[in-house]
Amino acid sequence: MPIKEKKTSKYNFSIVQRMKSFGYAFNGLKHAVVTQHNMWIHLIAAALVVLFGSLLKVSLTEWLLLVFAIGLVISTEIFNSAIELLTDLVSPDEHPKAGLVKDVAAGAVLVAAITAFIIGLLIFAPKIYAII
Repeated sequence: MPIKEKKTSKYNFSIVQRMKSFGYAFNGLKHAVVTQHNMWIHLIAAALVVLFGSLLKVSLTEWLLLVFAIGLVISTEIFNSAIELLTDLVSPDEHPKAGLVKDVAAGAVLVAAITAFIIGLLIFAPKIYAII
């Protein structure tokens, strides 16, 4: 019985390919952090949330909600950046629908940011009120 040769395919699992995929992901994250001004605002807000969470000794459940809210906002900002890049690629000239695509993606970030703000308000307001 002859030995079958293993066929290689892009669908075969490879540790090397998985490691490369992490590199691509970190490259995308770096691009978003370096080039997107709104990402800077979100990261500063996240740092302030972590600082105030530490100072005000939030509970584990509150930390979970805060971390989820931070992740939600940063993820939507990254998706928004990707959609903007893709829209600019497929429609380099101004087009009303291209603009609308960007506006809808930005709206998703706004919803995430408002949600995070409300979560922060519900967690921090009683703690701050108790101090003053």
